[in-house]
Amino acid sequence: MREIAEEAGILSGSLYHHFDSKESIVDEVLRTFLEDLVARYRVAIQSGSDARTVLAEMVRIGFSTLEPHRAAVTVMQNDWNYLRSLPDNRFDYLVKAEDEVERMWIEQIKRGQAAGQFRGDVDPKLTYRMIRDTIWVAVRWFRPGGRLNPAGLAEHYVKVLFDGLGIGDRVSQQV
Repeated sequence: MREIAEEAGILSGSLYHHFDSKESIVDEVLRTFLEDLVARYRVAIQSGSDARTVLAEMVRIGFSTLEPHRAAVTVMQNDWNYLRSLPDNRFDYLVKAEDEVERMWIEQIKRGQAAGQFRGDVDPKLTYRMIRDTIWVAVRWFRPGGRLNPAGLAEHYVKVLFDGLGIGDRVSQQV
């Protein structure tokens, strides 16, 4: 609550003049974040670019949310199960949004596989989850004003995602 009020430039107690409960505040923060995220993903997908370009842009979009939507990402990381357990299905839209986002990513990964841009021997859903978790868990250690800004962090991640870490012959085991 303190962080949200600080971001809004008011005292934490003043939030209750605008919202009737903590859940209402969280609801507003999460809805704003998810609407922004999904809308930006849609723009990337509708750009007509190839799957690799779209996926790289989706990574950039994800990392770009770490500053403006820090509270929402933190809440989703820490309180997902709690929010889903609240009565009246108030936060059911979280699952719907997550399903839509997952579908978007998986479609791009499959599209890249079909076009020969991505390896065909990797599972699209597992790959999406690895990418997603890497982006969102960064909220735990990423600090605004640090060595890398969100754009720099995203570019580093895109480089490792598409160019890999290893050099020379590829060594992998069948799972």
